[in-house]
Amino acid sequence: QVHVVESGGGLVQPGGSLRLSCVASGLTFSRYVMRWFRQAPGKEREYVADISANSDMEGYVDSVKGRFTISRDNAKNTVYLQMNSLKPEDTAVYYCRAEMGVDHYWGQGTQVTVST
Repeated sequence: QVHVVESGGGLVQPGGSLRLSCVASGLTFSRYVMRWFRQAPGKEREYVADISANSDMEGYVDSVKGRFTISRDNAKNTVYLQMNSLKPEDTAVYYCRAEMGVDHYWGQGTQVTVST
């Protein structure tokens, strides 16, 4: 059985940093593309970043480029999202998705709130 579990969310002031983690078990992690999405209240879920199975390619939505960094450790079945210079508009539930072809698995999400 596959489990995808995010952690690391919380409340942070504008300009602060957080590092999200996502552990995926029950699958061959090193074969999966890993993606981060987020969903703010009243908005559609949106793509944030992704990383290829062997870490040779990364992608980001324009609004987070230069502030967020995605990385992964295949030995630990973990993908990370380092978030710096956080803004109030980054407030959302952040979701991790493991994807290989048509096969995909979502986590339950972790809340990030950027506020004074």
